[in-house]
This record gives sequence, C-alpha cells and structure tokens, in this order.
Amino acid sequence: MIQSKANLLIVEDEENLGATLKDYFKSKGYQVEWAKTIQEARSLHSSHTELALLDINLPDGNGLELARELRSLNRELTFVFLSAMNDPALRVEGLEIGAEDYITKPFELKELTLRFERIFQYKRRSKAEPEEFRFGRLIFWPRRYDVQDAQGLLTSLGQKETAILQQLLARKGEVVSREELIEDIWGEEAFPTNRTIDNYIVKLRKWSESDPASPLKITSVRGVGYRLDF
Repeated sequence: MIQSKANLLIVEDEENLGATLKDYFKSKGYQVEWAKTIQEARSLHSSHTELALLDINLPDGNGLELARELRSLNRELTFVFLSAMNDPALRVEGLEIGAEDYITKPFELKELTLRFERIFQYKRRSKAEPEEFRFGRLIFWPRRYDVQDAQGLLTSLGQKETAILQQLLARKGEVVSREELIEDIWGEEAFPTNRTIDNYIVKLRKWSESDPASPLKITSVRGVGYRLDF
C-alpha cells in the first residue's frame, strides 16, 4: 500500500497532460485534485491543500493571479508553476510571488517528482528551526516563509528563498558559493543556473536593504557566491 505523501492540486487545462499528471502522482501516493480552470481550482482548493501545480495560461485567467489568491487564503500553501512560456520576466514574477519553482514544458515526470520530494524534505527539516529571527527592524519567520521589512511590510518567501536565507544564516561570515547552494537546496538531479540563485538574492536584498541601519548585510563575492554578515 502506498503511503499518502501530500494533498496536491493540479491546475492544467490541457486534457492529456492533466490526466497524465493526476494518474502519475496518484500512483506515487499523493492525494490529487485536478482543475482545468481557475473557477474549478477555487472550488477544489481547501485548507488541506499542501501543494499546487499551476499552469500560467488558463481559459478563464492567469495562473500567477490564482497563486496570489490561493496564497492569501492559505499562507502554508506551496506552489510550483508549470508553463510552456520560457519568459525570464514571467519566471522572475513567479518567483517573486513566492513560487518554489518555475518549470517549463516539456519536462520529465521524474524530475518533477524529485523537485516535489525536495520541497517536502525541506519542510520537514524547517520544523526544527527557530520560529523567529530579528535583525534590528527586520524579522524573518522561517516556518511561516515570511519576512517583515523595516516599514512593517510583510512579504511571503518561497521555499527556495527561505532555504537560501537559512543557509547563509547558518554560515554567517563565510562565503557560500552558488554551486553549494544549488547542490544543497536543489539537489544533484536539478539543474538551475547561477542566474536563478541571483534572482532569489535580489528579493532577499530588497528586504534586507529596507533598513540601512540593520546589522544584516548580504554581500556578493564576485565569481563565487554570497556572504551574510550581522
């Protein structure tokens, strides 16, 4: 008997792909709901939904806006975008919303499975983290995937951004290379680029630099990676 892993909501309007994803993840032990439209996704989403796999272009709207809506209803929700559009601007927007990943079609089911497993491995580890870190007026809540800036603005982080910040905190004062971050957070089976890491750092810097008086600084080390000091 396959042990249930997570409650997964798939939002995909392409019939063949949607049916394939639903059957595949059910066979892997996930509890799966499949929606073909935003309206269906709203009705199928519940407080028990843990992970959402969202297409961008949907018949009745945009998957990016749906992600914002679902996250506002359930701050614990993890979501991953799946799209045929390999547009860097869309990718960055998806990551800024708080997505764990942005995967372009075509893709391998095994790769998607490994990425999901990595997400939930991280979630289990993060339960052992302190509930709150404070740096002057800056606050970081790793279990909630939230940060608060110097003006009191609350921003949701994705799992990858949270993991990067935790990694830098754990090794404060040391230079952490991009390659180390990729291996530790994405794993050997995933292939993000150094630019992907840089995009996440940009969002973290917007938060950290909102308070010039804060002791928290994320410094770029040219050609290597990043160092966090506080």
